[in-house]
Formats: sequence, C-alpha cells, structure tokens
Amino acid sequence: MFNIQNLMKQAQMMQKRMADAQEKLGNEEREGTAAGGAVKVVLSGHHDLKSIKISPDMVSKDDVELLEDAITAAYHDAHAKIVKMQDEGMKEATGGADFGGLKIPF
Repeated sequence: MFNIQNLMKQAQMMQKRMADAQEKLGNEEREGTAAGGAVKVVLSGHHDLKSIKISPDMVSKDDVELLEDAITAAYHDAHAKIVKMQDEGMKEATGGADFGGLKIPF
C-alpha cells in the first residue's frame, strides 16, 4: 500500500542531504593551471575566484595576449574541476538518483 507520509519523509531526508552537500561543496576549492603551471587560479565551490598566481616568466609587456589567454585557460580548468566535484558530490548525496539534468545552483 502506498504511504504518502513515508514518501514525504524520504523526500525531506534527501532534501537535507542535498542542502548539506551544497554547503560542503561550496566551501571546497579547486586549482586550475595553464602554461605548464605558470598560471594558477583557485575557485571556490561557489565559482568565486579566490586567487591568481602568475610566474614572473609569464609577465611580458610585449606579449600581454599570451598572459590573458593563460589566465582564461587556468580559470576554465578550475571551473571544470568544480563542476566535476559538484556532480560527484550531488550524486553521492542523492544516492545516485538522476534528476534528468537538473542543475543545482551554486
């Protein structure tokens, strides 16, 4: 027999696990690199840029475009790592449930 109270209780438990996972993942950080590690950026799980480190070898007034491209690439590397971490964390929090591509906002 269908028990709506049990279903609601399970939904509330999953909602709490997801909220806990979001909070935990938001506090995580991931580093992205480019140009062989000469440019590094760190993003939070909320996609906030926490820091940029640039090797002095990358600083040249004659080739600013190379530095700009390296910063962009390092950002995208870190962003991809954050997305992967979030996907794995949400999968763990929901017991592997698939919500059809539903994206959890950060």
